[in-house]
Amino acid sequence: MKKFYIVLILLSLVSHFPALGKKLTSKSELSTQIEQALHRESLVGVVWSTVSEDGIELGAKGLADFDLQMTTDNKVQSGSIVKTLIATGVLHLVTEGKLSLDTPVNEILSDINFKNSWSSTNPVRVRHLLDHTSGLEDIRLWQLLTTKAEPDTALQNTIAANQLHIRNRPGSRLSYSNIGYALLGMVIETVVNERYEAYLDKQLLAPLGMHMSTFEFVSQEGPFRDPMLAMGYFENGVSQVTLPMYLRPAGQFTTTANDMALFARFLMGDGKVNGRVFIESSLLKSMGKPFKTEAALNQLTDIGYAFGVTTRDRHGVVGKCHSGSTLGYRTNFCYFPNEQKAFFIAFNADIETADYKQFDDMLINHLDIKKYKALTPSSSELKVDEWQGFYTLSPTRMKRFEYFDQLLHFAFVSLDGNDLVLKPFQGHEKVLHPVGGNLFRENTKRVASHALYISDGGKHLITDGFRTYKQTSLWVLVPMWLSLIFGLIGLIWIL
Repeated sequence: MKKFYIVLILLSLVSHFPALGKKLTSKSELSTQIEQALHRESLVGVVWSTVSEDGIELGAKGLADFDLQMTTDNKVQSGSIVKTLIATGVLHLVTEGKLSLDTPVNEILSDINFKNSWSSTNPVRVRHLLDHTSGLEDIRLWQLLTTKAEPDTALQNTIAANQLHIRNRPGSRLSYSNIGYALLGMVIETVVNERYEAYLDKQLLAPLGMHMSTFEFVSQEGPFRDPMLAMGYFENGVSQVTLPMYLRPAGQFTTTANDMALFARFLMGDGKVNGRVFIESSLLKSMGKPFKTEAALNQLTDIGYAFGVTTRDRHGVVGKCHSGSTLGYRTNFCYFPNEQKAFFIAFNADIETADYKQFDDMLINHLDIKKYKALTPSSSELKVDEWQGFYTLSPTRMKRFEYFDQLLHFAFVSLDGNDLVLKPFQGHEKVLHPVGGNLFRENTKRVASHALYISDGGKHLITDGFRTYKQTSLWVLVPMWLSLIFGLIGLIWIL
């Protein structure tokens, strides 16, 4: 009987501490898993790094270019992960006293004229550009798909005047904007009086020991050729050399897995380099923590975007991350300060049908990142039945596609007992469990994922910290749907 109780106790311990009940993947096992998934998803090559108490581990599989094997020394394009580095460079300038987060942008960039209805009380500040809360729209197709950009095109020539319309009160809601980070590049150049690429290479990358990385333009061929840069690929093995882009601070950065591991170590540290304060520790800790947005003011603080970093709840863990994609590449970068663990992974293939998230799960399991216990559902203090109905994005990501966003990206919210069911027209149904106050947890998440609140104008709103949905009437949407239907019928008749 005594042995029986001992077995019960051991089983109980295993159930409460999953790490005791499973075998962690070794470096070789992780490499095998990644290689198998690489072939399964028809991807070309991959390079990765992990950071833990055991140090930095590097790995690479597949091809860098045609018959050349990918190695840990190969360089890759990071895509939007550059925003995390741009933000870190801005925080360095703030620490040095050369820049303030609360300075209105038009006081630095005198030629920039925002069309901001809230300018007298809420000008667009440096902080808002960093946090995607400026109210600016996102990139336009001519800025993304172009062969006219040059590596040294002046940043002020890459933004159209009609892109500076502010669509909601600055600081209130997140709306991802590559335009905002192009403006940050201009802010850096104005403050330091030199091109942002040259300044950040010398004053950010070099002190952090990231000697294999650069903000400058690098390609696989031509005058800016680097033989260590892996070739980019699309479906069916179609290769793509790296091209110059207009909004460079939003997507241009060449790096290695080892350099990104060094970067992660710094972000998880005390902000010092060689004993000198490089970035104030409080600023580093604020990365990924939303600041005074409507979502944050309504207690949705465990997830969000701030200072170039996203705090996300995925794969059962909560971490600070930024993903990226650019012509021929997909990347992801995550770090977990409380556990002093991190990973970076980059693929030289941008394939729409591939499941990239499974690789994140492999790295998280390999690092044994602590799984969060899901918040237990509880009662809501709101009259949730009032939130039933149709919703549209507010704001939409691109002003010129607002009409189509309302037509195709609306959602319907219904009540199912104590839960809310959010049904996007395009996307998977989400069941939201109340977890106290005005907060709800999506059934696949561990922490609060949505907040319900009422705007100053009396509108019912739902936010997940990254997108905000505003309740609308069916009679607003019906005429738009009818106009689309009749338009398509007319077009078919003409053809």
